[in-house]
Amino acid sequence: MDVPEGLISRLCHLLAFLPFFLLLLLLAVVKAAFIAPIVFVTVLVGNTALILGLYPLHAVWTCYCIARTKRFGSLLKVLILLLMLVPILLWPLSALIGTILAGLGFAIALPLMATFEAVREGIPNKLSECFTAGTWSSIKGGFTIVRDFKDICFHSYFSVMDGLLEAGGETIMDLRISQVPGYILAGILGMLIDMPMISLIVLYKVPIMLFKGWRQLIQDLIGRSGPFLESVCVPFAGLLILLWPVAVVLTAIAGILSSLSLGCYAAAENSTTSGILYVVAVISMFDEFTNDFLYLREGSCFPRPKYRKAAISRSASLPRKHAPARAESLPLKRPLIKTASMKMQELKAIVIWDNFFMACESAGKELIRAGAIRISDLEEWQNSKNKTINIGIPSYVFLQCFVRSIKSGSVGFVMRDNVELTYINRPEGRVFDWLFEPMTLLKEQIKAANLESTEEEYLYKLALYCGDARMMTSWQNGGVAPADAVKRAQLEGLSRRLQGFSLTISRMPTFRRRFEAVVKALLQEARQGFQKNDGVSEVGLQPKPAEGIPKEGKNSQVQT
Repeated sequence: MDVPEGLISRLCHLLAFLPFFLLLLLLAVVKAAFIAPIVFVTVLVGNTALILGLYPLHAVWTCYCIARTKRFGSLLKVLILLLMLVPILLWPLSALIGTILAGLGFAIALPLMATFEAVREGIPNKLSECFTAGTWSSIKGGFTIVRDFKDICFHSYFSVMDGLLEAGGETIMDLRISQVPGYILAGILGMLIDMPMISLIVLYKVPIMLFKGWRQLIQDLIGRSGPFLESVCVPFAGLLILLWPVAVVLTAIAGILSSLSLGCYAAAENSTTSGILYVVAVISMFDEFTNDFLYLREGSCFPRPKYRKAAISRSASLPRKHAPARAESLPLKRPLIKTASMKMQELKAIVIWDNFFMACESAGKELIRAGAIRISDLEEWQNSKNKTINIGIPSYVFLQCFVRSIKSGSVGFVMRDNVELTYINRPEGRVFDWLFEPMTLLKEQIKAANLESTEEEYLYKLALYCGDARMMTSWQNGGVAPADAVKRAQLEGLSRRLQGFSLTISRMPTFRRRFEAVVKALLQEARQGFQKNDGVSEVGLQPKPAEGIPKEGKNSQVQT
């Protein structure tokens, strides 16, 4: 690393803030000692009540949905139901252990991080904020955690089970009795071979991760001229250096635990031979994945046989981020971890999440003014009985984003406030790997469809109303179904993929809580519009048609 000019002065600058950092750390520890027990008890009691209270329902309903679904064949259903006994019996214990660990983590982290955030720019009275930040907000955060867990146990769980019950017309997954011993053998070999080998790889690379992470953090502190040399970021840098070993240990535990699922995945292959070859190949794939994560040499020293007829470049369990073609100009080496100085250049996940819900609220208000959404639709959503609100509005927003991005020529996605999200500035993480690539594929499919204006408006209706013919005919936005049956089927397929993606988003943590605030704002908007209009629709719940949605310069109106 090139030593920058003025290194001595920067070191003195850094040392001058060490007492400041130590005082903040001491204050954070004292606050955590008082606040953490309250937060921990809140999370523990709330989540435990949900786990134990819903356990009988979850166990019975899961078995019922597996038995009734049309997605699996008879033999596969029997096998799944037999194997389900293990997770059903282990679920209460594992969930309670996870609750204890999560409660401890949040109870300590919330007041700790809030104390350091109190010295950020824009805070008028930093001294008093250092003492008050992270007290009541941490307690409210504990209740928020319980609320989000409740949404997962109720809405996300039943959404997944409903999807299993409603599955139809798809290829039925089944197996033959003669294949069962081979699957069991492959799964057992996967556990016996992959678990110890992957665990050894993890333990071997733990010191490398610890050393490289510390080295990079210290280099960023001393060698950069960026934000780490500012007073607001030095405390975070010191805290990150102290907590880096904890992050390394948690990563190692996650890697070791993943070896079980990776080994058992061998039983999912189409034949015993493929399963055994997978047992050997997954060791190489995991080694290569960790090498990429730690920015070590490419490839792996372990053999990697082809275990499927169609060669695959990576496992579905080990996602990797593929950069677009124009990313060739990017540097080949990127840091092991994203420090504060680098996060200044990337979009934060919370910014994207906030932008999505603001877009849902804005689009919802436009649809209400156009008469496309009724008050009854919003009220039905509260009982989880309306797909137009829960899936239609997010699908509509995503479609707007894709169309906007295509028309602007963006390689990524142009959000509603003209902030562009690309491979370069998107947040890191497996969740964004799982979401960004399907979004890119959907965008390219819409672009390849080369839609006319009427077809584009028709696709908006398909996405919003989830194929409800009655609702689609009641809202006239200028969209006309293509005369070509192939093109019409193509648009219907695009709308189903949009809705499937939105359904996946709706099952994510915090979605229900955030979307409930959006629905409340839309209800208020709809009732205000209802009071201002003299006439109502035939059902007495829809306001008079207003001017259309200001989308690409087009107006919409409702049939009366």
